Amino acid sequence: MLDTATSPETESQVETLLEVSNIEVIYNHVILVLKGVSLKVPKGGITALLGGNGAGKTTTLKAISNLLHSERGEVTKGYIKYRGEMVHNSDPAELVKKGVIQVMEGRHCFEHLTVEENLLTGAYTRRDGKAEVMQDLEMVYTYFPRLKERRRSQAGYTSGGEQQMTAIGRALMSRPETILLDEPSMGLAPQLVEEIFGIVKNLNEKEGVTFLLAEQNTNVALRFAHVGYILESGRVVMQGPAAELRENQDVKEFYLGMSDEGRKSFRDVRSYRRRKRWLS
Repeated sequence: MLDTATSPETESQVETLLEVSNIEVIYNHVILVLKGVSLKVPKGGITALLGGNGAGKTTTLKAISNLLHSERGEVTKGYIKYRGEMVHNSDPAELVKKGVIQVMEGRHCFEHLTVEENLLTGAYTRRDGKAEVMQDLEMVYTYFPRLKERRRSQAGYTSGGEQQMTAIGRALMSRPETILLDEPSMGLAPQLVEEIFGIVKNLNEKEGVTFLLAEQNTNVALRFAHVGYILESGRVVMQGPAAELRENQDVKEFYLGMSDEGRKSFRDVRSYRRRKRWLS
């Protein structure tokens, strides 16, 4: 089991690549989903956005990638900056060109295409020539050797883990600076979850890719991330270095089901949730 990732640089030395400041998101002009969410994603790090189902994690990522309008959502307050430039009203394709790409929840692949054809679609917007694209394809196969074995297989007939690898590999083919990764562990066996997060860690350390990942599996996310933000009902209720959040007693009880006396039952955790005053 890998230890929590640690950054060699202090916060003051690290460049803030992405800044979300006090954003409010409303769907259908009525439903308030995010209520003043703020976060910073340091360059070259792994930042985890944590919380249960419905906490607002996916909405936060879609607000950043400008995919809200397709679901009749909009940022009504606050701002989002990437490299100091306002981006919350820009076109999603323009953000991809700036180096930000989202891997959607649910392992979205083109099921009728082969694994390799799926990967190559990620390079569609590139203009640096076939040789460079094929070089990056081999790089993806280095990190995902299983995809090389299944390169000629139709993506719709591959396993859930292979489809998740395909989705991440396709994002890499665009040569991103930052990847927004939504629920990478969803529906995967624990062993595959460890494998996926291990690859994310390697991509971060060896290729310098910055990650903002939304994840319900708090335990595994905090072992691999550098910084964590916990969302509840559309608000950030806790934030800090991942190592500190792992040792925080509230996080242990509320999210990991642990207390000083040992593991708590699901019923105890639900009762504990009702006692929380984070949102008061």
